Amino acid sequence: MGKDQDAYKQIAMTLAMHFDGLYYVDIETGGFNEFVTMQEFKGVGLPSKGKDFFKAALKTAKKCVHPDDIEKALEFLNKDIMLSHLKAKDSHVAIYRLVIDGEITHVRHVAFLSEDKEHIVLCAKNVEAEYRAAEEQRNNLASAELMARLDALTGIRNKHAFSEYAEYVENAIEENKHVEPFGIVMCDMNDLKRMNDTRGHSYGDEVLQSASRMISESFKNSPVYRIGGDEFVVVLSGSDFKNREKLLKQFREKSEANRVSRSGPVVASGMAVYHAEKNESFDAVFKRADQKMYKNKSKLKSMKYVDDFRKMDKIKKEIPAERKRLLDAFFGAMCTMSNGGYVYLNDMRYDFSRMSLTLVDDFGLDSEYMYHADSIWQQYVHPDDVETYREAVDAVLCKNDDVQHFSYRAKKADGTYVRLKTRGFVLVDSEGKPEYFGGIILTEKDT
Repeated sequence: MGKDQDAYKQIAMTLAMHFDGLYYVDIETGGFNEFVTMQEFKGVGLPSKGKDFFKAALKTAKKCVHPDDIEKALEFLNKDIMLSHLKAKDSHVAIYRLVIDGEITHVRHVAFLSEDKEHIVLCAKNVEAEYRAAEEQRNNLASAELMARLDALTGIRNKHAFSEYAEYVENAIEENKHVEPFGIVMCDMNDLKRMNDTRGHSYGDEVLQSASRMISESFKNSPVYRIGGDEFVVVLSGSDFKNREKLLKQFREKSEANRVSRSGPVVASGMAVYHAEKNESFDAVFKRADQKMYKNKSKLKSMKYVDDFRKMDKIKKEIPAERKRLLDAFFGAMCTMSNGGYVYLNDMRYDFSRMSLTLVDDFGLDSEYMYHADSIWQQYVHPDDVETYREAVDAVLCKNDDVQHFSYRAKKADGTYVRLKTRGFVLVDSEGKPEYFGGIILTEKDT
């Protein structure tokens, strides 16, 4: 295995910290090693390494998988079926229940090919909390009338509710009744069909839920409706209507940042405002918003990734194009597992870093790419936390590839401080020398 693949494998191992369990399986021989131990699997007989993963996994599944889910589990763990899925799509996913000591636990299993195409990475995550939360939500939405107006996947209002509202406003306009000023924002998520075709409908559903949250959080004071597979409508009123231009600009910036960093849903949008003096219909406003959305969608699809190297002419030791390409590839892999956090990655040989565009925007950094990012970022750290920050970074650098957690405050572009929680790591090359320094930064409430 070459150095590049060694680094990629180490990246995968680091990202495995986001799962509760991970196995690395040789496709040809079936030999396997366990990188992360899932607590739920302890005591059920699945070894940490061996010569035939699929034989051992099938034997273990029969002992601990819920009887109603055993067929699904055995199909997922069938080598031929798994390889067939992985040839057609990026990943193979299954969710089933484990029964251990009388307790039922929902587990999501994900399989994908490694970069060398000679190994399968099998990840497992305990999703029981998600299922309990979903069950609680279903109980809270027991009312049939309410359920009829809510989208089952996202929890927001559905097409039926939107049709009722549109009809109500349309009738008010026709009857010359007073109608409060309103606007409509049409939203359409990009590439849903491609996601469903290449990564499966479960992944597509998760991205739709993420898009729904993104829209609802951007227009907090307005009702949001899902009116189609990937289509959403926001009816702006009150403060959201008053601040509509600013909110739409921020929403589009967020969507474009997601497109560049591949760290979240990309949603096209278009806005139109009701003109009372023209006595225009609700449908006319809707259609104008829809037309503007499609213009924005075309613009998003026509955009190309642009390298932004500020201060490059001042650097004597420039990063080679191939090294930058690897940095971008690893950065993209990290973004898929960031769960909405800021991502940063530094090539230590050239002291060249890439950071999430959201991090750049939120803290007013000059660029997503920069040299000597550590010394620059330290200027944003709260003076009282600089020493703690430096000690934490030094600890990460000394621990090599172990993931380390540390917390500190940093100054945002608007002058306020926010507390950040960072998971940092160092990747070493085949000779054990540090090569990449990176991590994921999450915001937490400053107490």
